[in-house]
Amino acid sequence: MKNFEDDFSNRNLPDVLDQPVYLLDQPGFEFPADLNCVSEILDKHIVAGNGAKIALRTSEKTWTYQELYDKANQIAHVLVEDLKLVSGNRVLIRSYNNPMFVAGWFAILKAGGIAVSTMPLLRSKELSVIIDCGEISHALCDYRLSEDLNLVEPGFLKKVLTFDGTGQTKQELEVLSETKPKEFQNFDSGAESVALIGFTSGTTGKPKMTAHFHRDVLLICKAFPPFALQIKPEDIVTGSPPIGFTFGLGGLVLFPLYYGASSFLIEKPGPDILLEAISKYKASICFTAPTAWKTLTAKVRDCDISSLRKCISAGEALPVKVREDWYSATGLKIIDGIGATELLHIFISSTEDNQKPGAIGKPIPGYMACILDNNGNEAQVGEIGHLAVRGITGCKYLGRREKQIEYVKNGWNLTGDLFRKDEDGYFFFVSRSDNLIISSGYNIAAIEVESVLFAHPEISECAVFGLPDEDRGHVVCACLILKNQELATDTFAKEIQDWFKKEAAPYKYPRKIVFMETLPKTETGKIQYFKLKETFQ
Repeated sequence: MKNFEDDFSNRNLPDVLDQPVYLLDQPGFEFPADLNCVSEILDKHIVAGNGAKIALRTSEKTWTYQELYDKANQIAHVLVEDLKLVSGNRVLIRSYNNPMFVAGWFAILKAGGIAVSTMPLLRSKELSVIIDCGEISHALCDYRLSEDLNLVEPGFLKKVLTFDGTGQTKQELEVLSETKPKEFQNFDSGAESVALIGFTSGTTGKPKMTAHFHRDVLLICKAFPPFALQIKPEDIVTGSPPIGFTFGLGGLVLFPLYYGASSFLIEKPGPDILLEAISKYKASICFTAPTAWKTLTAKVRDCDISSLRKCISAGEALPVKVREDWYSATGLKIIDGIGATELLHIFISSTEDNQKPGAIGKPIPGYMACILDNNGNEAQVGEIGHLAVRGITGCKYLGRREKQIEYVKNGWNLTGDLFRKDEDGYFFFVSRSDNLIISSGYNIAAIEVESVLFAHPEISECAVFGLPDEDRGHVVCACLILKNQELATDTFAKEIQDWFKKEAAPYKYPRKIVFMETLPKTETGKIQYFKLKETFQ
């Protein structure tokens, strides 16, 4: 670990004894003690003479590896020379998915800073919490998103530089950087120096800051991509997750660039735009969420997606029906995966050749997992318990020891998910620990109820959770979006309930059904169950 001039991250890292066990002595996951991860993701392609190859694409422009390298170096000069950034400073970056976001992210790490990427939809109150918790001194912001950042009360944040993610105008960052040298000596970061901080979902109150080292950034590139993607230099990767979300950072930036491929970035991805990226620009790998895969299935028959060879889903559980319908429509199998901000990216998944219906998969190379009972003992085969993971990455909450020791126990990362494992070693998601419904003594997993409801021909989207009930403890509540809103009547709700009892165990049926036009979601596509519970409790 390098001694950053600004030692905030070093001071706030959890004690080594409170961190999980790391499985770093596995073949294929070696790394030098001194490294700056940008050298191995971006700079190596310039050294190899591949600067003319396309790295980033949008519907308006392309950036070669050389152009991305040059711009990242110029921005790094601005950070050090104009903003007086010193090693260890946290730099917030706020943007839609575009090449300037990527260049800025690499520049922060090149300069010895720590990148704190944020979602475009965050507002001033949420940004204030992040800035205060991370004692963030600098920010790079797409000018189209600067209003909320400008509303943040003065404090730790000293300087905001705006840029234009569309490339159509010159904002302050472009003006300052265009005269800077196109070479920059990367800060000599250590493998165990913090490269990025990811804030866990939900920034009300005091959020948790998850730190990841430079080595972690490289290690995830050596784990999921070789296992499931087999990325080739000619691949074009696209998808919907924001780069501010670690699922998007890995899938749309780190993985394709590490392997010399290119990424097609979409600022505001919708189903039609995503399908256009695949059909018009010949994308071959797509990352998105289960809800999007369901929507894409309904539209895909009218599109040429012959270039697509890999479909990856994460962020929330993938219903069996969604996977089956996509395969029926396209002949392509969706690769499901579970990851966590705390572990940086996916750690359990499958390939197209070793899938089992209903299962997410098995631990990918670099990781191991087990199911623990409430006493911390390994659960029996088929028994529902708490998912525990250890591997090449792990949870490092900054300045929150009470949360660190909740998440990490006996060297294992406890993800907060309930799983079961079958006799073949496949892992099946059951529920989030806080979304298991206990009704009249029955344990009912919300995801199981959702999977049944998804099979109904008139249901477009659904969200299931438990509501307190005086007689039963809790009852199953289902919020539904119908394909035909005119059917949203009490009579049709009763028809759905009767249909459900024929499709699954009757004790699981939703005793309360609410028809809605939209479901509250995070920017990464996850349904915000807490908002639904607050509304209907």
